[in-house]
Amino acid sequence: MQLKLAYFYPDLMNIYGDNGNVLTLYRRCRWRGIDLAITAVKIGDSPDLTGYDLAFFGGGQDQQQILVAEDLEAKKAVNLRAAVEDGLVMLAVCGGFQLLGHYYRPLHGPVLKGLAIFDLYTEGEKGRAIGDALVQTEIAPGRSLLLVGFENHSGRTYLGPGCRPLGRVLLGFGNNGRDGWEGARHRNCFGTYLHGPLLPKNPAFADHLITLALERRYGRADLAPLDDTLEEETRAYVIKRLKKEYLFKRRRK
Repeated sequence: MQLKLAYFYPDLMNIYGDNGNVLTLYRRCRWRGIDLAITAVKIGDSPDLTGYDLAFFGGGQDQQQILVAEDLEAKKAVNLRAAVEDGLVMLAVCGGFQLLGHYYRPLHGPVLKGLAIFDLYTEGEKGRAIGDALVQTEIAPGRSLLLVGFENHSGRTYLGPGCRPLGRVLLGFGNNGRDGWEGARHRNCFGTYLHGPLLPKNPAFADHLITLALERRYGRADLAPLDDTLEEETRAYVIKRLKKEYLFKRRRK
């Protein structure tokens, strides 16, 4: 089996090791005999995304986001919107997540127009939402995952009525620190503030994205199990530590 991944702006939007998400998808495909071809999509490119199965869009600083927002609207908007509506499996993290909404208004600088793939908007606020996070997400009816990640953002994101959250915040700030939601989802497109990077810490979520891509391309998904013992032991340790931290903070309040 073969899959193709479009990696958006790897030279500009790659903060907190976000390229680890692409590496995780590549390795988990390769270990199963799936050929994952990765194409870098940069400033000025106008890719035809109809032949792609997966896409990744990482986070960056505000200055980089200004360049990227202009290029998205000029070179990629129509194509990317159409691909997402056609079922392209996409993960967008932090800055990439913000630019898939209606707009991002930073504390300083111009308002950045987004692609409106997600019905949401983001406002810059003083003080950063920073720290470890736990998010409960339902990836399929009756199947939930506990996502572990790290967030660091000044933007506060608010979902509109046409947008589903990725999950419920158990620990951390999430989209805005007020409504309890984290991330967003539309069809097979997932947005989140979770860095870390996200997928090495959450191999089951990486496999979920691969499964969606295989089902879209081939109508079926044959994912052989991998030995994730070390990853799951590490996750269990981190989750236990974070839950203790959460309970300690609640008692202090």
